[in-house]
Amino acid sequence: MKTIDKFYQNQIDIKKSQFICRLYPVQTEKEAKEIIAKISEEFKDATHNCSAYYVSDGEGYDDDGEPGGTAGRPMLNVLKKNELQNSVAIVTRYFGGIKLGAGGLVRAYSKSVLETLAIAEIVEMEKYELFSFTFDYPHIKLVDSDLRAQKIDIIDKSYDANVTYIVATENKERLDNLKEKLAKEVKIDYLGNKYLKKL
Repeated sequence: MKTIDKFYQNQIDIKKSQFICRLYPVQTEKEAKEIIAKISEEFKDATHNCSAYYVSDGEGYDDDGEPGGTAGRPMLNVLKKNELQNSVAIVTRYFGGIKLGAGGLVRAYSKSVLETLAIAEIVEMEKYELFSFTFDYPHIKLVDSDLRAQKIDIIDKSYDANVTYIVATENKERLDNLKEKLAKEVKIDYLGNKYLKKL
């Protein structure tokens, strides 16, 4: 799955209207809607804040007062044509006094997203199962060795009263092998799944 690595913003001017596109990486429809609401509130002085999102659990768009089908849908089409999942695009328009017509609006909103994509870094993402490993300090070498052997990636480490690793795997069977082997030494908790840069 492809997405953007971070937030990007770009502005184009067409017939005195400003089109400011903001692209965000997101994980869920809920997160996309929260960002859209936040930007719409922050830039409520704008003529329109049109949006589109394409995420693993849904897709949607909003013309925010522009004629139906001239803003949000073309923006969503750009995301889908570029196979850019888990992303949300918001184009803020400040009207410059010259009407663009339906065709002009479709081209303007599409171009705004396309030009922002052109400056963005596209990254490959994979869905991983996340687990926490909690254990005592004397077991570090054993755990490191077993994780390496099973090709399970450590994505975070913390050292407090105990050692805690956050690990990621695409293959739960590998974890099952470890659970049996390390049952006495390690407390293993499932944290859910998440899209991460390919490890």
